Amino acid sequence: MKKILIIVNRKAGTDREKRMEEHVRQHLPEAQFQVEITHLAYLGHGADLAREAVKNGVHIVVAVGGDGSINEIAQGLVGSATALAIVPRGSGNGLARALKIPLDVPKALQLIAANKQLPMDVGYANEYLFLSNAGVGFDALIADRFRHSKKRGLMNYARLIIGHFRRYRPEAYQMQVDGASKQTPAFLLTVANGNQFGYEFKIAPPADVFDGQLDVCIVKPVRFWDLLPISIRSLAGNIHKSRYMQHERGKEIVVSSPGLDSLQVDGDAVELSGREVRFQVVPAALRIIVP
Repeated sequence: MKKILIIVNRKAGTDREKRMEEHVRQHLPEAQFQVEITHLAYLGHGADLAREAVKNGVHIVVAVGGDGSINEIAQGLVGSATALAIVPRGSGNGLARALKIPLDVPKALQLIAANKQLPMDVGYANEYLFLSNAGVGFDALIADRFRHSKKRGLMNYARLIIGHFRRYRPEAYQMQVDGASKQTPAFLLTVANGNQFGYEFKIAPPADVFDGQLDVCIVKPVRFWDLLPISIRSLAGNIHKSRYMQHERGKEIVVSSPGLDSLQVDGDAVELSGREVRFQVVPAALRIIVP
């Protein structure tokens, strides 16, 4: 009998939570699965719960939430035999969309019951784990502002982007990709494991979480009216073929700049000490349940 721990980021309300429990009983029946449901209670709780699950021989840990919750729970599973499953309940759901995991709860639970597992790559930006992407440019600034905002969702992202664009001054970065050095100014400098930020905005359309590499996505300084065609190309999945982006691949990327002061991992702003970020891929480090 498979042991499953479901970890819920409780932001959905009581009624939705009751429906979740009904879906679990229907699609993960007691005759086949030993299921426990618990909830995040504090920052870092997901990693603690996941590590405890590994020690207790749990086969699958299910993250019910958005990319931030998924990242936190994955921190406790990297390098173990316990698989991560995702029930997407965030706003952008970047990793779930990249992996083609259904946003519909019953269908996501059906995937868990089918239990198709693959070993997925993970990335690190200095000491911080990322599953989808990490960046030091304008995306990092917006992640920091979003962290302090009470509103969520795509419209709030758009409001923050428009509000901060004109005041943003792109940095000139020193960069090494697998030892090859260059200097480049950038509006966005994002290192991607998965293909998108979320909402189907693909920053790295060719990226694959199973290929053992990271995709380096550099958008040079742009004008305000360039944001619309960039967004359209991102949604269409061909921004990497446009004049707006320089695209490279590597296993280790080092980025530095005297003005580097922001870093986002999987959409969350994190503390940055120093003016350098080392991005590295760890191939096949996390077992993930996929369609």
